[in-house]
Amino acid sequence: MIGSDIMVKCLEEEGVELVFGYPGVAICPFYNSILNTDIRTVLIRTEQNAAHAASGYARSAGKVGVCAVTSGPGATNVITGIATAFADSIPLVVITGQVESELIGSDVFQEADITGAVESFVKYSYLVKNPNDIARVFKEAFYIANSGRKGPVLIDIPIDVQNAAVSKFKYDGEVNLRTYKPTVNGNMVQIKKVLKELSRSKKPIICVGGGVHLGDARKEVIAFAEQYQIPVVSTMMGIGVMPTNHPLYFGMVGNNGKPYANKAMNKADLIMMVGARLADRAISQPDLITENKVLIHIDVDPAEIGKNAGPTVPLVGEVGHIFKDLLDLDGSAVDTDHTDWLENLYVYKKGMNAIRESNSDYIDPASFIHTLSAKVEEDAIYVADVGQNQIWSCDNYVVQKGIFLTSGGMGTMGYSIPAAMGAKMAAPGVQVIAACGDGAFQMSMMELATITQYKVPVKIIVFRNNYLGMVREYQHKTYKDHYSVVDISGAPDLGKIAEAYDIPYLKLEKEADTDSILNQFLKKDDTFMLEVVIDPEACVK
Repeated sequence: MIGSDIMVKCLEEEGVELVFGYPGVAICPFYNSILNTDIRTVLIRTEQNAAHAASGYARSAGKVGVCAVTSGPGATNVITGIATAFADSIPLVVITGQVESELIGSDVFQEADITGAVESFVKYSYLVKNPNDIARVFKEAFYIANSGRKGPVLIDIPIDVQNAAVSKFKYDGEVNLRTYKPTVNGNMVQIKKVLKELSRSKKPIICVGGGVHLGDARKEVIAFAEQYQIPVVSTMMGIGVMPTNHPLYFGMVGNNGKPYANKAMNKADLIMMVGARLADRAISQPDLITENKVLIHIDVDPAEIGKNAGPTVPLVGEVGHIFKDLLDLDGSAVDTDHTDWLENLYVYKKGMNAIRESNSDYIDPASFIHTLSAKVEEDAIYVADVGQNQIWSCDNYVVQKGIFLTSGGMGTMGYSIPAAMGAKMAAPGVQVIAACGDGAFQMSMMELATITQYKVPVKIIVFRNNYLGMVREYQHKTYKDHYSVVDISGAPDLGKIAEAYDIPYLKLEKEADTDSILNQFLKKDDTFMLEVVIDPEACVK
């Protein structure tokens, strides 16, 4: 056996089924060895999207996503995808080929210090110099990526290490890292304090973040909220923890959230922040949520607790384990009658649900997304890109039993198509929709080739306004219509693009046609592109 054989053996041991990537000489031994396994490889058209596809796969499958690229530009191209996964705590193992060990540091052809370049965007990185270390490194990498606060881990392997002979293969079943001991179970004293504080509260609220999804704790959190009749709001990454139409759910908070959700947070006397970072997009002024309030912050990452706001009750551990313990405790002292509080929130919701003004000459994206969500299958996966389409999607898509994916922390345009492709390959029996603007589409439209080659039936919606809409809106409000480099009217004819890849295509221009066109779009589980023409001057609110 050689090093590259060991690499794929490790992947087999970890139950890896798919590797997204782009080959080059420095990673060729690995791609040669993988031919001798049942692991499927997917040739992405640009390396950034290999990480995005692996991210969509990870979030859909609930396991570590894997991608593998070559050295130099292959490695540097994948950095944006790594950073995107890091910002949203998505578990990835990213394998990069590297030039020969003895040439590292010589500035030879396609050499890049990738471990140095990604230092601030990974949980950990390895430069493997000894082929006998490969099995240990891979075992550690998968463990680190998928434990504690999840995230990407990079393994950089020189080509000579991949080709080096290895006498034996041993894949140990347990990882014991002295400097890495993530907390799983919450401190029981702190857990009891949560119920004690709840027993004093008259207006409690739970704010859920992406950590609830990552901790596979949706059922436990919903059960807890229902048991004690506590209203729930979410960050952008927490959308879908609770079904949108659940009577206890009051929408997304933050700058682009529901006004009544923000008011609920302001009026509460106790806030449980669960698996959320208290970052600026959700909480613009963290100090305000601790003013005259009890703040309970539950997170698997101790570095996040107290970073932006000081909690009354800090609680470190995996969300699922903590809420199982909370449900098992005697909560008879906690008042479950929050009728007055909930009725006030319903009044806020009814009175603060702004009515959009739309241009009847175009399709209103908010109305369109709401109609779409009523027609999709109840367990559908919806992947929103970045820009105005993301905010319209967050605001109007109704999650039932499915999941809502987007790039929240990094806000990476071009995310939705490759991520949707990865999500569909993880869950082939589930309906998957990618929604993007015409700007984001042009950042990842090369992946239509991948979708066609591997026959991945993803529904693609492109909102067409010939602008970088979110930036145009900012310039409209901030610079009084003094627009700079936001006009993308040179965008291609989407019908011809779809035809070039043999993908069915429809164009929606009239509101009256919405129902019939959506019915055609969703009729079969096949790849389909729908262009939705929207007002170039439309704003998110």
